[in-house]
Amino acid sequence: MKQHRIIRYDGYCNLCSATVRWVIRRDRKKRFSFRPLEGGGPDSDTVLLEEEGNLYERSTAVLRIATGLPFPWPLLRVFFLVPRKIRDALYDWVAGNRKKWFGTRSTCYIPGDQGHPQ
Repeated sequence: MKQHRIIRYDGYCNLCSATVRWVIRRDRKKRFSFRPLEGGGPDSDTVLLEEEGNLYERSTAVLRIATGLPFPWPLLRVFFLVPRKIRDALYDWVAGNRKKWFGTRSTCYIPGDQGHPQ
């Protein structure tokens, strides 16, 4: 049975949109589908991963996404050894600066038909 994994992301953020495209190129088994977060809400500052009834956020979501991709990306699971408080502090620093560093889009990025379940 195919696992149901949905990545929720800020479609107006250039870094987030580029990351979604990056995941799509590496997700040969089409394990992930993608949904933009509702604009402007408090969740738009974080990536969310819905996986088998569980919701993961921030650094945990990023690491779980990486482990769902082909080699060498699952090797990043070693970062689960870093306490979540430290991982999330780094995540929050990048998330808090991402729009300043990478800019924003005028329209929400929604992946086209990439063969992924929508």
